[in-house]
Amino acid sequence: MTRTHYLICYDIADDKRLRKVAKIMEDYGVRVLYSVFECFLTPVQLESLRRSVEPLLDPLEDSIRYYVICERCESKIEHLGREKKFLKRKREEVL
Repeated sequence: MTRTHYLICYDIADDKRLRKVAKIMEDYGVRVLYSVFECFLTPVQLESLRRSVEPLLDPLEDSIRYYVICERCESKIEHLGREKKFLKRKREEVL
């Protein structure tokens, strides 16, 4: 099944909810910033992630965004600063 590259960002107001969401996100991708993850997900995995995370959110205080990064755009990603972490498209290992 084809995997799609996502950048998933969230802003969670409550520390307890924040920790729960972060723990779930770590099962699906690589943390690239404090509340930002890069993930390569199948449609089934994306739906599973959403079913796990979204019920934890308070819609009046929290937000989550899912950005699709197309293959053409992947080569245009720029990085500056600390170590660069990312997932290879076909493998799940962290470099």
